[in-house]
Amino acid sequence: MEEAAKLYDTAAEELELAAKHCRTAAKHFRDKVVPRGAAHAWAAIGHIRAAEESLEAQARTHAARSNPEPVD
Repeated sequence: MEEAAKLYDTAAEELELAAKHCRTAAKHFRDKVVPRGAAHAWAAIGHIRAAEESLEAQARTHAARSNPEPVD
């Protein structure tokens, strides 16, 4: 269970970083500093992808252990 919890912690940390980059990108775009805004937007996407990878690892673990047959 600790392994699963760590994967979710990792995903949450990555999503928090993505949110920070989104806020920074928004500020730069409002200030018409497009290159910096775009850089932070791409950084946000990178953090989102890292979060997805962590969640996908949990999904793969669950799939490997799950029984597809209904239990009566």
